[in-house]
Parts: sequence; C-alpha cells; structure tokens
Amino acid sequence: MTDDRPVPLDEYPVHQVPLSMKYVATGDRNAYDRCIFHVLDHDGRALLILGLGVYPNLGVIDAYATLRLGDTLHAVRASDALRDDSRTDLTVGPLRILVERPLRDFVLRCEAAPDDPDGLSYEINWSADFPALWEPHHLQRRGGRLTLEGRRFVQAGHCDGWIRVGGRELRVQGWTGTRDRSWGVRPVPGEEGGRLAEEHPTSGFHWIWCPVRFEDRFLMVIVQEDADGHRSLNDATLVRPGHRDRQLGWPQAEITYRSGTRHPERALIHLGDPRKPMELEVEVLTSSPLAIGAGYPPADDWQHGTWQGRDWVDRRTYDLTEPHPLAAFGVTDHAARFRLDGRTGHGIFEHGSIGRHDPSGFTGFDSVAP
Repeated sequence: MTDDRPVPLDEYPVHQVPLSMKYVATGDRNAYDRCIFHVLDHDGRALLILGLGVYPNLGVIDAYATLRLGDTLHAVRASDALRDDSRTDLTVGPLRILVERPLRDFVLRCEAAPDDPDGLSYEINWSADFPALWEPHHLQRRGGRLTLEGRRFVQAGHCDGWIRVGGRELRVQGWTGTRDRSWGVRPVPGEEGGRLAEEHPTSGFHWIWCPVRFEDRFLMVIVQEDADGHRSLNDATLVRPGHRDRQLGWPQAEITYRSGTRHPERALIHLGDPRKPMELEVEVLTSSPLAIGAGYPPADDWQHGTWQGRDWVDRRTYDLTEPHPLAAFGVTDHAARFRLDGRTGHGIFEHGSIGRHDPSGFTGFDSVAP
C-alpha cells in the first residue's frame, strides 16, 4: 500500500514541474504557501486579521484569526496534518477560506466553539475593488545561504457580513479589506543556527508594508531597510482602473513614535517623482501586534508551520493593557486612516522597527523614541 497517489489538484492544467501538485519543487523544509486578510472598520473600533498557510515539506496546514476589539484581542488558532485536498479545501478546524471567484470574491468563516458559543465567530464576504498587484520579489540571504524567497501579490476591497464575540454582534457593512498572498521559502521555527547565523547576526530590521484603499484607487507602499538604512525592498505604486499603474518613486517616511516606545502614532510618507511630489498622511486608529495571537515571530505560544498534532484548536484572549514584551520585537499591523491628494482612504500601516536603524536614530534593540 502506498500513499503516493494523484491529488484532486492534479486534474487541472496547473503544473509547473513534472511532479504531482502534492509536492513542491524544492526539498527545503521552509517551503510555504499562505495568505493574510485584513478586515477593518473606518473608526478604529475593530480589526480582524486572519490567514492560512500550507507547509508541504513539514506536512502541516494551519490557520489563525485575531480580532482587536477595545483593549482585548480574541484569537483562534488551528493546525492539522496536511491533506491531499488541502490546496482546494482551505479549512483547518473552525477556520475556512472559500475562494468563490479567484482574485475577486471570498467567504471568510470561523465557526463558534460548541462549548463556547460566545467565543469568536464570523462570516464575511470579501470582494476585490481593484486588480491584484505584484509586490517586489522578496529575497534575503544569510551569508551565502538563501533564507527567504517569496512571490507575493496584494489587493484591496470591501467586506460585508458579521462578527460575533462575547455576546455582541458587529455588522460588517462596507468595511475595508486588504489581503496578501505569498509563496516560496520562509523561515519556520526549529532550524539550527550554525556558522552562518553566528557570523551574520541581524543587527537591525526596519519594515513598512502599507496597502491603502481609496474610493477610486489603490496605493501600495513597501520599504525594507537594514540597520544602516540600506534598502532591500522599495516600491510605491498607485493603481487606478482604466489607467496604467503609476510608480511613485522612492518613498521616505517620517514616523512619529509614542515616547518611550517604537509604537507609531502617525506618519508622513513622501511619494512621487520630482515633477509632482505627494504626501501620504497616516493616522493610526488601532493596532494588533502579529506576535500576539497571530503566530508571527517571536510569538512564544504558537508559530506558523510548527507541528501541534492532529486536530489542534486553541482559543484564547489577550489583555492588551498588560505588557507584552515580545510584541516590540515583531511586526504590528495598524488599522489606519490615510489622506492623499485630497482623498481619504483606509488600510493597513504594517510596521516593525527592530534593533539598530540609523535613519531613525535607534541605536540598538533597547533603543526607543525620546
């Protein structure tokens, strides 16, 4: 008896290499394929973040959802053994993503726990308002070793449906939605450090990922810099239906941090070519650190791709008025209001500034804003 059989996705003409769609073309343990969705109202009351990932060389599929409501973060996480139909049935425990029309319409669902009917549940229709946009090719090395290579696209739209938690129901009507899809190779916990990690330590990481939905246009800004300000990712693109995408040069951000922290309260991002400079104003409404509940590094209770056993489901809440030291060493997603060229929009200001960053005046991992 063998379990090496064709899988349902093999019926479709989507193959890129002479392998079943059950396999990926690399033996790297860190191969991954995943997504993230954001659902946010326009007043900063609620921020829902959810995602799902497949780790084919680890045999794992997992998913998560977090809801920031007031000062409480409600989280649901699920993990299981990868199934032959996992690429077409995006379901893990109570969490499901249904692709109704690729690149257009999705149903996002979380079922309530039978023994906790007041726990987090939702059903949301996520619909695209703009075409998907490729992000720059993500590539990172540690010494001579490739540690991250990802192909990614981003999109913005609107959301309708409902969210229930703690005996409350939130009606989701015309809320902003953003999403990102990526696949390739990305570090998963459990890898040994070795010589390259020892001889090439990370001294600083500065990151801005900023999808913004306006009524008639979509703006995407990405900046990634090393400790000395060397930029390894750079993009600012304006998408307008019926027009050619407009490249807006080399974005430069002025971020105002809360004193004694690296928590941004607002920002001004300079965009555009010399002929017509533009300024994107960022007003942070509410925030959700991805290291709390959502499984992003350096979370200490669960991280993506890690084996938790079959049918693992974990539900919990976090009090965000309490200190969470690890959050400062990860990336935080901020629901934000944006203003550009007389227009007001909404989206995500995802930011992480960790360790030394010379352009910001941060001298090390313990350095904060005055």
